[in-house]
Amino acid sequence: MTDFAKHLENFFIRYLIGECNSSKHTIRAYRDSFTLLLIFMKNVKNINADNLELKHLNKNAVLDFLKWLEVEHENEISTRNQRCAAIKSFCKYLQYEEPMRISEWQNIRSIKLKKYTTEKLTYLSIDAIKLLLDQVPLDSRSSRRDLALIALLYDSGARVQEIADLTPDSIRFDNPSTVRLIGKGNKQRIIPLQKNQIDLLKRYIEDFGLNRFGKEKSPLFFNRVGEKLTTAGITYILKKYATIARLQNENLIPATISPHIIRHSKAMHLLQGGVNIVYIRDFLGHKSIQTTEIYARADSKQKREALESVYVNVLPESNTERSWEKNPKLKDFLKSLG
Repeated sequence: MTDFAKHLENFFIRYLIGECNSSKHTIRAYRDSFTLLLIFMKNVKNINADNLELKHLNKNAVLDFLKWLEVEHENEISTRNQRCAAIKSFCKYLQYEEPMRISEWQNIRSIKLKKYTTEKLTYLSIDAIKLLLDQVPLDSRSSRRDLALIALLYDSGARVQEIADLTPDSIRFDNPSTVRLIGKGNKQRIIPLQKNQIDLLKRYIEDFGLNRFGKEKSPLFFNRVGEKLTTAGITYILKKYATIARLQNENLIPATISPHIIRHSKAMHLLQGGVNIVYIRDFLGHKSIQTTEIYARADSKQKREALESVYVNVLPESNTERSWEKNPKLKDFLKSLG
């Protein structure tokens, strides 16, 4: 085992999991980052994973890797920054494990995250959500699964990974009906569900026998071979029906759609319905209210209506009649001049 392999394994097992108790979402993101780094070192630097050592990890190599992500993999800047953060976290760990090369670890940690402009918030109207769900037929078990999945994605406002991680015992069917979501930092939140949503889930669970004893911890949504649906699989299902819906009305359905857009849509509809932004924060599982405020800033219609509701006209009334025309004596005097 090389020194790189030894420290990377300890970084995940002893440090991230053992000491930091990092969430599975963080572990997954870091794992993906280092998987890409290993591919880069093999394909670009000609260093196989078996031969990769800490001496190969330096600032120039990391900068080349980040550039490779943007150019070859067409990663957005936000994704590039996430990969960079994972490597910097590893170097922070190495400062105490390999202090003889602390200057190199600090050089890597000095790499700046790129600034980027946040794109306009994209969300669907309620009519668009209805159109999307109308495209899912009910004539097969798989399509009923798709409808239960997409409807729950919207109804719960969940992140796609939170949906992928659900098990049958995450759903409470008794009144009040809820779904238990596990979000970032392993934080749980309970989201109320409407009767129509519960009816869809009940039928789906009965269709696939997920109400049988011993199935409580099985994946709620799974593929043909019984494996948990991945986030890519969920995205594929959503895009399939979005493509059909777009043929019906391209003005309602954007050309690019993702599960996160469905989450944005639910948040915007709650805001437009008058739900307090603090409740929306808790509903979405945001750590800070500042994150939730993007929806208030994006809703120009609500801003206009709010301003109109408190508007007071302080401007002088427009009147086409000139001031001298209001004075009859002045008018008579002017006429006498003729």
